[in-house]
Amino acid sequence: MTAKVHAAFRRAQASGGGEVICTLDLGLTTTPVTVAATEWRVGGTAYPFLEDCRERTVYHWADGQFSAAARFSAALVKLVPTEWGTPTFEIDGIKMLPSAEVSPYEDARRKVERIRPVGKQVLDTCAGLGYFAAWCLAGGAREVRSFEKNSDVLWLRTLNPWSPPADPRLVLEHGDVTEQIRSLPASSVDAILHDPPRFGIAGELYAQSFYDELARVLRRRGLLFHYTGAPNRRSSGRDLPAEVSVRLRRAGFATEPALDGVLATRGERA
Repeated sequence: MTAKVHAAFRRAQASGGGEVICTLDLGLTTTPVTVAATEWRVGGTAYPFLEDCRERTVYHWADGQFSAAARFSAALVKLVPTEWGTPTFEIDGIKMLPSAEVSPYEDARRKVERIRPVGKQVLDTCAGLGYFAAWCLAGGAREVRSFEKNSDVLWLRTLNPWSPPADPRLVLEHGDVTEQIRSLPASSVDAILHDPPRFGIAGELYAQSFYDELARVLRRRGLLFHYTGAPNRRSSGRDLPAEVSVRLRRAGFATEPALDGVLATRGERA
C-alpha cells in the first residue's frame, strides 16, 4: 500500500464506493478492488482504510494491520515508493538507489549490461534490494554471489515484490563483503558489480585494500562496474570517479567512465 493507492480508495469512498483498478504490488500488476464506506476488499478479504497514510512510505499487511516497511536497529532502514513503481530504499534518510530520472530497476539493468553476465559467475558486493542480481539472472548468469551486511535490508527484500525470488543460481549471504571477500579463491569470478553506499558512510568499500581484493578474485580480462555517482563535485570540487579510477588502476585495472560510475577491466598482470 502507498499513499497514491490509498488516495484513490478515499476518492472512491467519497463518491459512494465502487471498483478501483490499482496496483497492490508496487506496479508489478494491477487488480480490481471494491471500495465501500468503511473498508475495501480484494480477493474476498476486507481491509481497513489507514488513519495516517504517509507519502514516501510503503505499507505492508501483517498481524491484522498495515505497518510501514521500515525498521530501526542501528539505523532507520525504509522501503520508499517511486513514481516508477519499483521502490528504492533509504538508510537514515539517505537514498541508496537512483530514482529521480529513471526507475531503480531499469537503472540496474543498464549497469548489469555493462558486465555482460551471460554464462558468468558474478560477484555482487552490496546486494541491497537485489536488482543487480535479478538482472544478472535474467541475463543468463551462471551464478550470482551476493553479500549484504544489513539484516534489515535483507528483511526489506522479503517485502519487496521486485526483489528476486529464490533461485538456485543466486547465493545471497548475510555478511560484510570487505571481510568475506578474503575467503574467496583467487580468479574465482568472471565479473563484479560494486554498488556501495556513498563514500562518507562506507569508506572501506572505496579503500585501496578492498580494490586489491576485487582484482585478486576477478579473472583476467574480467569486467567490474563500480557505481560512484558524483557526490559533492559542485560544492567541493571533489571528483570521486577520478579518485576511484586511480585506485582501481593501482590494483591492476584499466578504467573508463561508464554511466554514473566506472567500468574497469582486470589486466593480465594484476
